[in-house]
Amino acid sequence: MATNTVPAPVAKQHPLRNPNFRLLWAGNTISWTGDQFYLVALPWLILQLTGSSIVLGTITMVAAIPRAALMLLGGAVTDRISPRKIMMLTASLRTVLVAAVSVLIWLHVLQLWQLYILALCFGIADAFAGPAAQAYLPFLVAPEQLAAANSVSRSTVQVTTLVAPGPAGLCIKAFGTAWAFFIDAVSFLFIIGALWRLPDPPSVAAGAPRRKMLHSIFDGLHYVKNDVPLAALMLVVAVLNFAITGPTSVGIAMIAKQRFGTPLAFGLLMSALAAGGLTGTLLAGFSKHHKRGRRLLFVSTVIGVCLGSIGVLNLVSLLTGVLFLMSGAAAFLNIQLITWFQQRVERTMMGGVMSVLMFASIGLMPFSLAVAGVAVKWSLPGTFFVAGVMVLLVTLLAAAHRTVREID
Repeated sequence: MATNTVPAPVAKQHPLRNPNFRLLWAGNTISWTGDQFYLVALPWLILQLTGSSIVLGTITMVAAIPRAALMLLGGAVTDRISPRKIMMLTASLRTVLVAAVSVLIWLHVLQLWQLYILALCFGIADAFAGPAAQAYLPFLVAPEQLAAANSVSRSTVQVTTLVAPGPAGLCIKAFGTAWAFFIDAVSFLFIIGALWRLPDPPSVAAGAPRRKMLHSIFDGLHYVKNDVPLAALMLVVAVLNFAITGPTSVGIAMIAKQRFGTPLAFGLLMSALAAGGLTGTLLAGFSKHHKRGRRLLFVSTVIGVCLGSIGVLNLVSLLTGVLFLMSGAAAFLNIQLITWFQQRVERTMMGGVMSVLMFASIGLMPFSLAVAGVAVKWSLPGTFFVAGVMVLLVTLLAAAHRTVREID
């Protein structure tokens, strides 16, 4: 069983040379690959049972609501207990749930309400596992390794997203959805095993007073509010993700249909987004930390200009290039900001602050999709123009603070 001490990580080395990070990365990689089997199998299963896109959307929302609503609570709990223990507990819960669904499918007794329960529990688990994962990484690697560690982790997720869905589809076609769920359940065992062998972060002093949970949540929010550079860049993250998620998810498909009239164009545009995101993530791992504030503000400006121009571009080649540049810049910015947050925040507040960051990144996505769905009907070019202006305005607001410009 793990001890309560963390070996000092070796500085100035790639994080994959750190045995603790390498073990976590290996376990996560297998688990993330298994997740793709789940993400392909679940909607296929729902459509097999009901044939209804409404049911599919409803189940998706059942997972999204608790994920957003409980994210701040997840961060507070992480700071009180242990990010490692939270990650083990949530992975174990997912293992049991996915394995149970697999068995129910095999026995031909699965009912729709059970999938609603599955989605609800997964959403709750995500609310706790997300902040815990972000809070745990700074305990495993040296501060100067964080950018590369975040880059390796995020690029691995993107690679599994590109590579694993195909085999997942073949598995479902050949053996059925039960096997896909079973593979996902088995994959969780690898991250549980990795976490079992990893150390716990140093615990808070045993005699320290315990505040009420609600107070702990507000402590995280106040911590962000009282740190001007942290609050300014957190606002950039929130607006950036809100402005990009909805318009690109809804608007790109509309552009491909209305202007180019072919699914091939849509595929090329989506591939440009994926390729740009992977490229930006990899570049973020090699970026130097010199004059980081000005660099991040410049990258955010590039994103705003690209986003605002998407609605008026009529050539596939030009639009593909802009999407590649925008997606790469956004991925670069996200990795650099996450790394800076992890390096800046006090260890005792890491879970709470990371939960605020994840809420800014993920919690607002459903609202972004809903607003974009309405805005696109009003004006497709106008939707992207307003989104771009939002990014530029929040970048200007952040740049107005000298402490943000001078981040190194």
